[in-house]
Amino acid sequence: MAVRLLSHELSDLCLGKPALRSLSVTSTVSEALEVLKTSDDNSVSVWSCDHKAKFGPAAGFCEDDCRCVGKVCMVDVICYLCKDENLASPSLALKDPVSVLLPKVPGLVLHVEPSCSLLEAIDLILGGAQNLVVPIKTKLSNKRKQHQKPSPTVTIHKGREFCWLTQEDIIRFLLSSIGLFSPIPAVSIDTLGIISSEIHTIEYHSPASAAIGAISRALVDQTSVAVVDSEGTLIGEISPFTLACCDETVAAAINTLSSGDLMAYIDCGGPPEDLVRVVSVRLKERNLNGMLEHFTMSMSYGGFSSSSDEESTAVVSPSPRSLRHSRSMSYSARMVRRAEAIVCHPKSSLVAVMIQAISHRVNYVWVIENDCSLVGIVIFSDMLKVFREHLEAIA
Repeated sequence: MAVRLLSHELSDLCLGKPALRSLSVTSTVSEALEVLKTSDDNSVSVWSCDHKAKFGPAAGFCEDDCRCVGKVCMVDVICYLCKDENLASPSLALKDPVSVLLPKVPGLVLHVEPSCSLLEAIDLILGGAQNLVVPIKTKLSNKRKQHQKPSPTVTIHKGREFCWLTQEDIIRFLLSSIGLFSPIPAVSIDTLGIISSEIHTIEYHSPASAAIGAISRALVDQTSVAVVDSEGTLIGEISPFTLACCDETVAAAINTLSSGDLMAYIDCGGPPEDLVRVVSVRLKERNLNGMLEHFTMSMSYGGFSSSSDEESTAVVSPSPRSLRHSRSMSYSARMVRRAEAIVCHPKSSLVAVMIQAISHRVNYVWVIENDCSLVGIVIFSDMLKVFREHLEAIA
């Protein structure tokens, strides 16, 4: 059984995976926003294609060279609109190239072949990769191609589509063979030494704007920002996994509300009317008229405009998912817990924590003591280190 597990290639994990939706690196933030609002995925891949590349390998690239250079999600848009230089005119910020949203951290997205082994994939993730871009082996028959509606946002390169694999995909795969790792799954996370104290926190009454940097870092780390009281007790969280399912107007809330109020604003069911009024009043007090105008319109129409005329009433086309509070199945699954963070205790077993994270579609679980004081966090990458060591031992 162990040998069979080690023999798996990434193509085995890609079965049934949907093809990536994509954008050109020359697209605008507004175009990325439109794709995100009409997609069932929380992120969209960004590609750089050199269709004039005909010089061959000697010149450093091959003909029709396409590479995925990163991914963007709604959190990237929100954090970008929260920058000081974009607060007064979000519509102008939406005209910027989508490349401004890409993290400056190298290696978050990597191309791999379908024949890449499970161990190699784990090593790449432990090296810092978030997403592995894998060609989908199965090609459509000519008959199916004729009947399939073309999708302008699906990347096809040299007759192949692509999907990507994440930490969650590999954790799910390992969980399906968890018995092979006995007795490790039953060992506590404390004993395994995988509770990390490197966490992002914000005090409940602090301005949510003070957490913008932490939210951006948590997105890269695939973790979250803990909301705590003055004594370090965990109250809730501001999670990129939740923000990714909101719309871009949350930028206005982040810049006007406290961290505690922001949790209520992004909670299940949409923002409370009283908080919407508070956001509007505070935007007006700060003379952020451009954001105020678009925020007010978005309550009815679903998003900021990319029009160059600040007085224009044009807005991003509304869609059934414009408010995004019921946009995806994964969001619904997470929001059953509302603003409450997913927690475990130091003596929780590894397998129990794995199941908690997977069932809530997040990559982490907060660790607390019995009095709810925050101890740290357990993340997928640290879990993978444990399994990697065991796989190496049986290889």
